Amino acid sequence: MSDRKPFTLLIAALGGEGGGVLNDWIVDCAIDRGLPVQATSVPGVAQRTGSTSYYIEMMRTPAPEGAEPVFALSPVPGGVDVVLASELVEAGRMVERGFVHPKRTTLIAATHRVYTTHEKMQMGDGRFDDERVHAGARALSTRYVSLDMASIAAAHGTVISAVMFGALAGSGLLPWSRETCERIIGAGRVGVQASLAGFAAAYDAVATGAAHEALAGAGASARSHPEVWAPLLATLPAPMRENAAHGVVRVLDYQDAAYARLYVERLQRIAAGAGEIEARPALGRALAEAARYLALWMTYEDVIRVADLKSRRSRVARIREESRAREGEILQIVEYLKPGVDELAAMLPRALGARLREWATRRGKLDSLNRGMHLPSTHISGYLMLRTLARMRPTRRRSLRFHEEQAAIERWLAALDRMLAVSPPFAAALAELPRVLKGYGDTHRRGRASFARIFDTLVDRALAAATAPGEEAAQELRRAIEAALAEPEGRKLENTLEQAGITPLPPVAKPIVWMRKPRGQAASLTRPH
Repeated sequence: MSDRKPFTLLIAALGGEGGGVLNDWIVDCAIDRGLPVQATSVPGVAQRTGSTSYYIEMMRTPAPEGAEPVFALSPVPGGVDVVLASELVEAGRMVERGFVHPKRTTLIAATHRVYTTHEKMQMGDGRFDDERVHAGARALSTRYVSLDMASIAAAHGTVISAVMFGALAGSGLLPWSRETCERIIGAGRVGVQASLAGFAAAYDAVATGAAHEALAGAGASARSHPEVWAPLLATLPAPMRENAAHGVVRVLDYQDAAYARLYVERLQRIAAGAGEIEARPALGRALAEAARYLALWMTYEDVIRVADLKSRRSRVARIREESRAREGEILQIVEYLKPGVDELAAMLPRALGARLREWATRRGKLDSLNRGMHLPSTHISGYLMLRTLARMRPTRRRSLRFHEEQAAIERWLAALDRMLAVSPPFAAALAELPRVLKGYGDTHRRGRASFARIFDTLVDRALAAATAPGEEAAQELRRAIEAALAEPEGRKLENTLEQAGITPLPPVAKPIVWMRKPRGQAASLTRPH
């Protein structure tokens, strides 16, 4: 959502539930953060159990000096960002009146019921079907969060307003942090500890529930143990959770639970260093991209990974479907591989792999020993070869390439951690830098060279600057990333860096390989290699 558009919140509650207190908490938080805010209320027809509505409009960032935002006094159907309902039928009433929009509104509602007068009047069972409200809420909102607020309130001896506040904060939609909410609650005089306990329980329930949903959306299998990973993901800021859930599933599939835990710990580290992100959308986007590209980088393609993917049943099934092979028809798949010294050295233990690569580089054999081969992966011999390589996964942690990748990741994370605190635009561009790292073999070497070149120039320059890099520096970094991806030789990247004030590297000499003249041809042929 644009920072210039007001954040709109509609609270639907019943008399006596503390809706006015909740309204005041939200307003006090906005004032505490320097955000322009306006709140209005419509009391119900009865002091207790009558429907009450509270409408709040605020800015997500402080207003520029001299500017005075103009807010509406009442909600407009289709124009509400968040609807918060203390009771299920109240949620249904908000949906019925059009305040919940499928492309804009998040609906947070309690699951318990307070029966209406019309339901109580019936001679028989006149209760309204709860599932119809749930179905309508799911269908007509962009996100539907439902939890038993009454039970949480009763368990902690507090009123439902504190639970509603916790659910709202746990959704990650408020433009301030959890600590701000708890500090404002703590400034009260009555029932502070009970209110804080109810707030915390609802916050954790919603945050963990969102993490479970993200894991389900990422295709988490039983192997990923959502009951273990959801609480960990819930500790991350809301903008990171969806990408982090996909990342956890991917890293688990790639290596093991310890590696996935390292992935989450790295995200927790940079999120903690970023500070309060709720009121800074650019910072949230940077963290979300960091979660995406960290997962991709930690699951880099090596021989073990390629062999694993190429020998999976799901791949064969997909190829059969794409080739329209009918049931009973024989399908043959032949893999074209070109292993070399670099791939072998990357798989070996760190010291041994480094010596092999150094020997091959010194003698000019890093590329000359590559040999193309055709491997029929649907034959027993080819399949067993691939599965043997895939089963080498436990040895990956001791390999040369694993050590090199982890060192480079930590360097990138350290720079990202620093930039998140001082320059969210530059951090967002820096989060995308791992895009240049792709594949293995020659492709990986070129990407690694481009990554190092950009990091050693633009990123190190930004880190050494006395002032935080601005939007122009972020755009220079993005242009360099795009140039590195545009062509493999690096000429466009050097031109882009020169425009950013970096002295270009001299052209790299390329050897000319003289080819033997085929018999029957009059002229010799040469071509660059």
